[in-house]
Amino acid sequence: MSLGLRPAETAASSSVSPTARSIWRSSRMAVVLGLIIVLAAVLAVLLRPGTGESRRLDPADGSLAGSRALAELLRARGVTVNRVDSLEAASAASSAGGLLLVTDTAYIDTFQLARVPGDRVIVGDVGGLGALAPGVDTVRGGARERSREPECRLPGAARAGSAYLGGSAFTGPAGSTGCYPAGDGWTLISYPNAGGTTTVLGSGSFMTNQRLAEDGNAALALNLLDRGKPVTWLVRAETPPVGRLPGPEGKSIYELMPAGVPWAVLMSCLTVILVAFWRGRRLGPVVAERLPVVVRAAETVEGRGRLYRARRARARAADSLRAGTVDRLTPRLGLGAGAGRHEVVAALAARTGQDPQQVGAALYGPPPVDDAGLVALAGYLDAIERTVSEH
Repeated sequence: MSLGLRPAETAASSSVSPTARSIWRSSRMAVVLGLIIVLAAVLAVLLRPGTGESRRLDPADGSLAGSRALAELLRARGVTVNRVDSLEAASAASSAGGLLLVTDTAYIDTFQLARVPGDRVIVGDVGGLGALAPGVDTVRGGARERSREPECRLPGAARAGSAYLGGSAFTGPAGSTGCYPAGDGWTLISYPNAGGTTTVLGSGSFMTNQRLAEDGNAALALNLLDRGKPVTWLVRAETPPVGRLPGPEGKSIYELMPAGVPWAVLMSCLTVILVAFWRGRRLGPVVAERLPVVVRAAETVEGRGRLYRARRARARAADSLRAGTVDRLTPRLGLGAGAGRHEVVAALAARTGQDPQQVGAALYGPPPVDDAGLVALAGYLDAIERTVSEH
């Protein structure tokens, strides 16, 4: 029952309780790291962009890649902007005349779209460019996007001045006007068509919210789109039309999958299981092995006692002594493992003849206030156990 606490050692011991300075020195790095993590999380939340997916050149998108700012400028000048994402909507919106702005031709029949009359502005080397802008050819190699000078007499470009263009370069048909040169081509081509004017742009970065305020980007965009007519702004459809991808009227992905794929996957799984079982390590019989070092129980008890003493953990040491005593005495007193403290105290007082209050204070009382009290408690509990064993 001894915890290795000798009176001589108790008298000569000095306080080793941690001070505020030592606690700060040992934990300051963790505190600093915690503050950095919290600050980074706060900044990430504050600086995080919108949760919606960015839609490039979309007049309803307020992100850096969107074009809401340009659409609002056009509306402020009295221009009607109709956002559409299908051939049917584009044809209906442009039936009364106007300007068709094409930013994407995915899921669109460009030959049907080319029949829409009126002015036409095409952004980038889109699919079906030959149908939408006959006679315009793309120059190989493209063009780096940067600020360029117009170097042409097209009124809208000459008034706007430098603009951020590139992406693709083109050559136009006879009678066309090229602006913003790039290599062997131009990043802006404009020429008259049967129902108006066709303009092809190498890229639409100058129309985005990010670039609109730079150079003459806003002026060029307004000069190209503000012609006193409604603007039909064609963007990529968020949901592909039925029939283009598997859907309610098409086939599911499992129906499109070849019949042998499920069997191949099943056989692969069975092969992996068999190989794992074949190459897996088997557990043999238990082998007894001698320990390299044998530590006596008394040394363990003394070591733990010294640790308690070094940290002045009298309460924890007292709890360990009392719990061990109760666990050892409960079966000797004929009590179950779930016996309450009153039952233990009454049975122990009746067996030893001790005062119930003294027994209760020893087993369940407050922790000792000093090392001497802890040593006295250990001696009293040891005496109780010997008395119960002798009777």
